[in-house]
Amino acid sequence: MRLPSSLLAVPALVLLTIPVATVGASAQDIFITPIPNAPFSAVVDVERSSVGRDGSIANSKTVREIARDGSGRIHNESRDLVPVSYTKTPRIVRIHIYDPQTRVSTYLDPNERTFWTETVSHPPSAVPPTVRFGAQTGDNLPQSEFAQEEDLGTHQMEGLSVHGVRETQMIPAENGGTQGEIAITDEYWYSEDLRINLMVRHSDPRTGAVTMTVSEVARTEPDPAFFEIPRNYKSARGGRATNH
Repeated sequence: MRLPSSLLAVPALVLLTIPVATVGASAQDIFITPIPNAPFSAVVDVERSSVGRDGSIANSKTVREIARDGSGRIHNESRDLVPVSYTKTPRIVRIHIYDPQTRVSTYLDPNERTFWTETVSHPPSAVPPTVRFGAQTGDNLPQSEFAQEEDLGTHQMEGLSVHGVRETQMIPAENGGTQGEIAITDEYWYSEDLRINLMVRHSDPRTGAVTMTVSEVARTEPDPAFFEIPRNYKSARGGRATNH
């Protein structure tokens, strides 16, 4: 599926943008492992609720495309986070392309039609963050000292077998700034076949919750254009911009 590349301005109610998952990504995102021989493309649906200082709750959403080709190159979008009432496709803010063979990350700004690159100094990760909680093969890895882990078993998502684990961290009232103890939960549903999490859920009563779900998975070679710099883009660094 190719989402419309809308560059229209979104309403002033936009809260923030969802960051692109890079090679050193947070565990609270869908991290795309840059591994070869496992091509796919998919859509990530994001639902977020944010707790305001007055206790009010604001609900927002976004959607983005992700992909990985047979050589392990990845494509990951960042789009505006918009109110749930917004009916158009959120605007693309940035696109990240990563090539594990060269360790080069390329960032595209569709609004300015510019790009810039950087080389990652360390080998790419072959597993997402906190995979020890979601992967059945991770039993030999150290467990968290600060959280309780619950095995949620194996289920099917998008026709793929996924293994789920929930991690709960209890925060004492004196540390959490609340009248009672609070529970922060993180839930992961990991696909060994794709080597990515198909769902990530984080909940903190003090700040809100976010759920990211991978859908519309196609296990075929993605469009090669996903991993290319458009011809009409210019370099954003290194002196005078030149057409690529």
